[in-house]
Amino acid sequence: MLFNSYEFIFIFLPVSFLIYFYLNYKKFIILSKGWLILSSLFFYSWWNIIYLPLILISMLFNYYIGSKLSKDNNKFILSFGIIMNLLLLFYFKYFDFFLVNINILFHLDYELINLALPLAISFFTFQQIAYLIDSYKQETKEYDFLNYSLFVTFFPQLIAGPIVHHKEMMPQFSKLNNKFINYKNISMGIFIFSIGLFKKVIIADTFAKYANYGFNTSQPLDLLESWITSLSYTFQLYFDFSGYTDMAIGLALLFNIILPINFNSPYKALNIQDFWRRWHITLSRFLKDYLYIPLGGNRYGDIRTYSNLLITFILAGVWHGAGWTFIFWGFLHGIALIIHRVWSKVLRFSISKVFAWFITFNFINIAWVFFRANEWNDAIRILSGMIGLNGIHLPSFFTSKLSFLQQYYNIEFSNFLSNIHGDLTILVFLPIAFIITIFFNNSISYLNKNYTTIHAFFISFILIISIYSLGNKSEFLYFNF
Repeated sequence: MLFNSYEFIFIFLPVSFLIYFYLNYKKFIILSKGWLILSSLFFYSWWNIIYLPLILISMLFNYYIGSKLSKDNNKFILSFGIIMNLLLLFYFKYFDFFLVNINILFHLDYELINLALPLAISFFTFQQIAYLIDSYKQETKEYDFLNYSLFVTFFPQLIAGPIVHHKEMMPQFSKLNNKFINYKNISMGIFIFSIGLFKKVIIADTFAKYANYGFNTSQPLDLLESWITSLSYTFQLYFDFSGYTDMAIGLALLFNIILPINFNSPYKALNIQDFWRRWHITLSRFLKDYLYIPLGGNRYGDIRTYSNLLITFILAGVWHGAGWTFIFWGFLHGIALIIHRVWSKVLRFSISKVFAWFITFNFINIAWVFFRANEWNDAIRILSGMIGLNGIHLPSFFTSKLSFLQQYYNIEFSNFLSNIHGDLTILVFLPIAFIITIFFNNSISYLNKNYTTIHAFFISFILIISIYSLGNKSEFLYFNF
């Protein structure tokens, strides 16, 4: 079930909300938690019920290991728990990728298992690994399976995050005030959810058309087509993930739960380190706390620090997907962070904010090409066009005024944006996307504000437009990771 679907907005959400608070009102606290868990499992099962036992077994296993660790912070038990979680993730997400590379490397012919990727497996696996480590550190204080199940399955954050800690979630469900309807939280939740829905349905899905045409065609793309393709995906991913994050925060607020901020205008970043402090914040936190620091962080000299950064981000690439393009994307970001650290520590040469933003944004945009590409050759095809190797096609009405340019460059005055099924409207959409991402406040800045009549009219307007467009619903990109 998608957040951006009629059945979710008009059936699942109101039924879940009303019954949950009715049970709390009648002081059936255990039943209300059970109802929310069942609702969340139904939400999860909507895609494919065959994987429901998988998440249930995973929860039972990690709850048992966490209970053991709370009584005896034994490193062997912790290691066993982490390894079993990673093996589960490896089998479903990476086993075929492993077999493909073994076949190529050793000229073998092992048959692939071709398993469908279980929904949210990366997210609920990492969240439970964090729980085990927190249990080992004695940072989790209660071990009731009902509460643990709610911690893992709470539907606003189940599918694509944020990756939350037990200690920042479960105390909120225990607060007496949170068991009753809070109209301020409802107004904030609807406001933020509506913004997120608009970002996804109207903005992200509009850019998706151009990105998909460009990346999926086998035709070489010219200069404009290549840049429009890469920028379209860059903004599609931004508004898709930002939209999901807003919707998750808004939905959780309806239930009086505050999720951690996971997205904070990352395209405003002036360097790559700042970008990772703004993009998928809870994943960055997980990688820092449970991978980079245990590897040694920056405690053992520069060379070790650079190695730890590179390892961390290569594994971040692996987490996002089973493919060499994802690994290379992670490698690029690791190298960029090393360069930034050397620049800051050794060279200490300052540049203007505009130039710093320009370099950072273009690096991110180019790196996304590898992230999105179906395979390596697709990335090379897009990048070749971006550096002008395939010439440029302009609208035919420029022929009389710009034909003299043909003597300097490979220019044709026909087939304008034909390979991506584009027209002049995309050249309007892209500047608007730049303006929104760079000059507008992030949605989270509207939390805890007193909403006026103007806010009410604004949110009603974008909500109506978004709901009207739900017929063309599409999955969130991070569902695939």
